[in-house]
Amino acid sequence: MGDEIAQRHFEADDFSRFRQLLNEETDHIARLFAKDGFSIRGDVVGFELEAWIVDNQGQPLPINQELISSLDNPLVVPELSQFNVELNGSPSALTGKVFSRMLDELQATWRFCQQAAEAKDCNLVQIGILPTIRPDLLNANYMTDMLRYRAMNDRVISLRDGKPLPIDINGREALQLLHDDVMLEAATTSFQIHLQCKPDKAVRDFNAALVASAPMVAISANAPYLFGRNLWAETRIPLFEQAVNIGERHKSRVNFGTGYIKQSLLEIFEENKDQHSIMLPFVQAEPLHKYAHLRFQNGTIWRWNRPLIGFDYDGQPHLRIEHRTVPAGPTIRDCVANCAMFVGALRGLVDGKEPIEDQISFEDARLNFYEAARYGLDASITWVDGKLMTVRELVLEELLPAAHDAFLDCNLPQEEIDEHLGIIEGRVISGQNGSVWQRKWIDKNGPDFPALTLAYLERQESDIPVHKWELV
Repeated sequence: MGDEIAQRHFEADDFSRFRQLLNEETDHIARLFAKDGFSIRGDVVGFELEAWIVDNQGQPLPINQELISSLDNPLVVPELSQFNVELNGSPSALTGKVFSRMLDELQATWRFCQQAAEAKDCNLVQIGILPTIRPDLLNANYMTDMLRYRAMNDRVISLRDGKPLPIDINGREALQLLHDDVMLEAATTSFQIHLQCKPDKAVRDFNAALVASAPMVAISANAPYLFGRNLWAETRIPLFEQAVNIGERHKSRVNFGTGYIKQSLLEIFEENKDQHSIMLPFVQAEPLHKYAHLRFQNGTIWRWNRPLIGFDYDGQPHLRIEHRTVPAGPTIRDCVANCAMFVGALRGLVDGKEPIEDQISFEDARLNFYEAARYGLDASITWVDGKLMTVRELVLEELLPAAHDAFLDCNLPQEEIDEHLGIIEGRVISGQNGSVWQRKWIDKNGPDFPALTLAYLERQESDIPVHKWELV
């Protein structure tokens, strides 16, 4: 639901018409799945990077629309809160120096944005949760002025019968509070990885993405603090799930999933239609084959791995996976390395002779994910044949070698593989990701979160990967 909508309030007729169109589009796309009608162009990689705007004291600054107007760059768009922006990248085929191309583009966009921010006496920070964000700043007064955000907030609160949203997170410390709107979602900023799938690999790609979610969230964790509390290694995970909780009478909008895919990704779109309430019945004047309502409904359900319907340059529909478990930052190099790790691990898992979903139960994959989000690089998870492994053992002994071999099979140059996977290897060997560094800094300097933010920002802009960051 990235596009703006034309109205904030809806009538019963809107829901009926939207439901009718959703049913028709789901039936239409079912026929597309049945006749293998999707683009066969696959292994195309993309990303979205969310960032915070902060002042010179490290405090959040609500000027995203002012900053975006000064940029005049279609790759930079607003997010839910006025403190956040999103940077997008061009899709790139998994060939040659694919990750270096991504790095060059994202670094150029980032520099452009930072220059514009500096002209306004502020900076951008890429981090899972900004250490200086406060509950009193996450309210409707600081919501980006777009109808889709206002309408979504109205609908969530309506589905909850007006009741506030409870937040209850137990980590190293505990946090319990009540919040009156969905703005807590804005506290979670991510680096979303997109992988366009070849249709014949889409099922195994998606199931492998589910399995890979645990090691990915562990190695990339970068959100240990929320409102001064030391919680999970990646606190984004429980926070996002609770921030748009529409109540026990409705199926969760943010979740790990309900099971592996069996036949096709159509199973998820049918689940969207049959098991999820309509969040925003925005009726659009689009032809059936554009799947506007199917895609809009899908956009209001935030699975940690979300299938998407997109379109190639020639208008042919394609399938892709949006991997949402990875937080923003700590540096552009770390982000691109995370992307390389996800794509490589997924390719390595899919290239195995036996489907990974036949070797690891869905329930173990789900439990692994939350264990890894909570404990990060210290997590132990259940792997093939019920083997208990630490995340660090798994990544170093199995996933990195598998990713390396998969990239060689894709004809990526050896130096390209070494450069980007080497950052992941260094991070895992050192035991230092963004979450670990933040906790070390607080242990050494005390709970001075503005100073932590400024120290983090200084190192972020050095472009040195996080596993090499010092505490001086």
